[in-house]
Amino acid sequence: MPASSGIITLTQSLENLNGKHGISGSYEDMTAGVNVAVPSLSPSPGYVTEKKSTRSVAWFASLPDRQRHSQFLKEAVDLMLDKAVFDAASRTNRVVEWRSPEELKKLIDLDLPADRVSHDRLLQLLKDIIQYSVKTGHPYFVNQLFSSVDPYGLVGQWLGDALNPSVYTYEVSPVFTLMEETVLCEMRRIVGFPEGRGDGIFCPGGSIANGYAISCARYNFVPDVKKRGLHGLPRLVLFTSEDAHYSIKKMASLLGLGSDNVYLIHCNSKGKMDVQHLEQEIQRALEEGAAPFMVSATAGTTVLGAFDPIPKIADICSKYKMWLHVDAAWGGGALVSKKHKHLLEGIEKADSVTWNPHKLLTAPQQCSTFLLRHEGVLSACHSASAQYLFQKDKFYDTQYDTGDKHIQCGRRADVLKFWFMWKAKGTVGLEEHIDTVFDNAAYFTKQIKKREGFRMVLQEPECTNVCFWYIPPSLRGHEDQSDFSERLHKVAPRIKERMIKEGSMMVTYQPLRDQPNFFRLVLQNSGLDWADMDYFVQEFERLGSDL
Repeated sequence: MPASSGIITLTQSLENLNGKHGISGSYEDMTAGVNVAVPSLSPSPGYVTEKKSTRSVAWFASLPDRQRHSQFLKEAVDLMLDKAVFDAASRTNRVVEWRSPEELKKLIDLDLPADRVSHDRLLQLLKDIIQYSVKTGHPYFVNQLFSSVDPYGLVGQWLGDALNPSVYTYEVSPVFTLMEETVLCEMRRIVGFPEGRGDGIFCPGGSIANGYAISCARYNFVPDVKKRGLHGLPRLVLFTSEDAHYSIKKMASLLGLGSDNVYLIHCNSKGKMDVQHLEQEIQRALEEGAAPFMVSATAGTTVLGAFDPIPKIADICSKYKMWLHVDAAWGGGALVSKKHKHLLEGIEKADSVTWNPHKLLTAPQQCSTFLLRHEGVLSACHSASAQYLFQKDKFYDTQYDTGDKHIQCGRRADVLKFWFMWKAKGTVGLEEHIDTVFDNAAYFTKQIKKREGFRMVLQEPECTNVCFWYIPPSLRGHEDQSDFSERLHKVAPRIKERMIKEGSMMVTYQPLRDQPNFFRLVLQNSGLDWADMDYFVQEFERLGSDL
């Protein structure tokens, strides 16, 4: 067809666009000549030949170009490796370079410009972001239920971002679909589900996994809820401990059950669910005309690290025909250790389990799983059979189109980073990791028990959460005074402020029921040793000695 027929070339389009918007600079600055392999239109069956063609790539195009981007990408990766990975994990550097919100707004250019900025400026922005961010891979970041930067997990995370998949159909994500099924099956086997059978999904965080549990339990109890909703149903009630993760209440509210219909069960002195009170509350719900349908037990509570008595709870669930969910987001990692898996005794009796590898096993965030004993419930509960995505007449086995069973459409390949870690270390390496962090927690506990000024919240922690008060010299011997708890309550925030502003470590604190603020040191970084535990002890004493 002749050029006069009205077809506009890519070059003409770019020139018109640049002129229309008044973009200055040479045409070479706007485009880069690259060699692109273009499939031939040859009708030959079975293969496609290729020929070289030179195309111009616009400067704003979301397309990697060796000439334009190769050096920038190499410099950016080198910078991240140097500053965000290795320097950030060095004990000689600070955990955080603290700045107030007002100061930080002035130090980092957060405004979005109309005009583009140079690669040099972008690299400087990366440096600024790294400098003022919390270094969660630092050995002395023990502030949350996640920490460390696993090098193999990091590579898996980067590869996942480079490939940018969405795991919903086999045709667009063949490798990760099979990878996910393999990892989930092995995790179910470790939980104790027979031969690893059942179902599961990688989902964005433990809160969402707990939401899946409530959704599946409700559907199992009353399948009509999927089409008819809650209208006309009895008041559905679920039960969890008063120390359970707040996501249980949040998800109950999100799913229309209402947070008032989450009955909180008392905990004993060790933070474990009181099964006698659980049965009393089930009876109360029945007397009220409500419909108890689920118990969510916790294997590793957020604060105390307590493990609920799963076998006894399972017996009660069986008695009242209720769904048993175990939130093992935190404590699930102990299952890979022969020495510590007894903490989750009875988990194989659960109908569903939440287990977050990004917590105790230190996979990069986010890496959370929802595991089920039952096959088919996830799909029956959540499928919508969108015909534009889940066609049944595809040329391959559509049982591998797993996306219809989860509530998302697009979904990251979170499995990759964990699978790559697991390959690099083996199950033996994961077990060594767990045994190391438990050993560090035991050593730290032993040290503070014999140091003046430290008092345990739980004398014998079950998990790697070590909860304690630091009592400064000015308060020692005054425990019988009426304002002792009030004064002790103020100590932890003062010490936390000092450690943050110095950047020497990050350890969180919180109250619990009627207890004044106490510290919670949580360990999951197996790169730490006993010398690091001694450092923590000495640092608390240094920061709090004059309070």
